[in-house]
This record gives sequence, structure tokens and C-alpha cells, in this order.
Amino acid sequence: MTISPLLDTAISAARAAEAIIRRYYAGEVTVRLKADQTPVTAADVESEEAIRMIIRERFPDHGFYGEEGGMENADAEWVWLIDPIDGTKSFVRRYPFFSTQIALMHRGELVLGVSNAPLFGEMAWAERGHGAFLNGEAIRVSDIGTLGAATLSTGNIKTLAASHGWAGFGQLVQAMNRTRGYGDFYHYHLLAAGKIDVVIESDLNILDIAALTVIVREAGGDVTQLDGGPIGLQTTSLLATNGRLRHAVIELLHA
Repeated sequence: MTISPLLDTAISAARAAEAIIRRYYAGEVTVRLKADQTPVTAADVESEEAIRMIIRERFPDHGFYGEEGGMENADAEWVWLIDPIDGTKSFVRRYPFFSTQIALMHRGELVLGVSNAPLFGEMAWAERGHGAFLNGEAIRVSDIGTLGAATLSTGNIKTLAASHGWAGFGQLVQAMNRTRGYGDFYHYHLLAAGKIDVVIESDLNILDIAALTVIVREAGGDVTQLDGGPIGLQTTSLLATNGRLRHAVIELLHA
């Protein structure tokens, strides 16, 4: 396992955010609604600033795109994508399905990701070309090759439910061995570790899944938008598989 200066920085930043998140989780949390009606707390804001500070100290020329702080130096060669608490609704309601997501883009390509779920006890990370790891152990996607033996997990699928693809999704559910809704960071950790085989979401943004995309790919899986398009800053949907099931999933989704 090789830890580069970039990955070491991301892991250090995630740990710094974790300390802040744990402190707020143990106490009272005041919630306000942003313009898009999603919740935000002081823990979100402070943990993102801690992440930015650590990265700035080591890489002052890098840019940032953060959930709370927005864009900074977005034209830089290296740009960090930060969601300090992905799953704020879970954080506020005191259950552990939330995480800190830190990813790095180099000239528009995702090259590094750290996904830390402090109250769940899992940290996953990956750097392009060096494999994926969960709590320090190398992980790999499953080798399941048929839908009848595979497990599907879904997260936010409101848009899919309102689209023509809903009928195809119904066929896919019928074809799977098992369907669950693990959601948020967790089903990507499971996919990368070979414990489930397909993840579908239709309502997300790049900050939710940038780090997880790198982790799944480095574990041997594939990740695209639901329509097969590449993952980028404008991404709002996702299909991730173990790499063996993509064709079969697409065939049913678009039937």
C-alpha cells in the first residue's frame, strides 16, 4: 500500500474533519436550511474549512469545490472536491449513515478519493493506479456475472421513478437475486469490497460521488452516469457495477 503526499493530505484532512464532526455529534446541533432547502450545520461548515486549511498548507496552488464554501481557484490544474458531511440529514437525526467525501481532480480527471464514515467506523481510499483500500485492507469488486446471482442497491431515485426508465428498473429488480437500499457512502463501500454488485442513483451531485467513483474504479468496478455518460462536474445520476454486469443492467434499464 503506497501513500503519496496527495493521499496522505486527503486522509489527514478527513481525520481533522472527523474530530469536528464527532464533537458536534455528541452535543446539540443547530440546523438551518440552505436556499435549496437542504440542511446545513456548523459541523458542515467547520469541517469543510478544516479540510481546506490542511490542503492549502501543503498545496497552496490547488483549487477547491466545496459543498459549503463553493468554488475557489477552479481553473487550477488540481482541484479538490469536498463534501464535509455527505448525509447531513442522517447526521442531524443521529444515525451513522453519513461521511466525509474528499476527491481530487487533475485536469478534469478524477485521480484520488477518500470516503470517511467516522460513526460507522469505515474509511475507504484510492488513488488512480494504486488500488482501493478499506480500513487499510485492499478491496476488490465481486466476480458475479449474472443478474440472477447479483445484489442491487439503490439510493435517491425520485427522478428515475418519474421517468420512462421506471418500467425498465422494475424489470431489473425482478431479474436481481436481491435488492436493497443501503444508500449514501455505504453501498459504494460494499460494491468496492465485493459484497454487492450494482448501485443505481438518479438524484445526486458530483460532490456526493467523486471520491467513491475513484474507489470503485480502483477496486475493479465501473462507474458512469445512468445514460452511460462520463462522470463530471455536472453529473446527477450514476450506475456503478462490478464491471461484469453493466451490459445486462443497461439492457433492462433501457428496454
